[in-house]
Amino acid sequence: MMKPKKESTTSVVRNKYTVQFKEQALVRAECDGIPKVAQDLGLAESIPYSWRSKRRQTSQPFEEQKLQQAELARLKRENAQRWPF
Repeated sequence: MMKPKKESTTSVVRNKYTVQFKEQALVRAECDGIPKVAQDLGLAESIPYSWRSKRRQTSQPFEEQKLQQAELARLKRENAQRWPF
């Protein structure tokens, strides 16, 4: 006999942080350290570490990354309209 599944009553809420917020947090982290900044801002420590890692991988600020991602998405849409196969 199978047990009935319990429905989850908790939901995961994801916060979206602005590019400016991320950059300012990382600037502060350079002076105060990520653990202190994360605690001050109420973030899990892993969040600023991942932001820093992403910025280092591309060697670009978040603002430029977002602009490039938007341009790439626009070009993909344009190509899909021109080449529908």
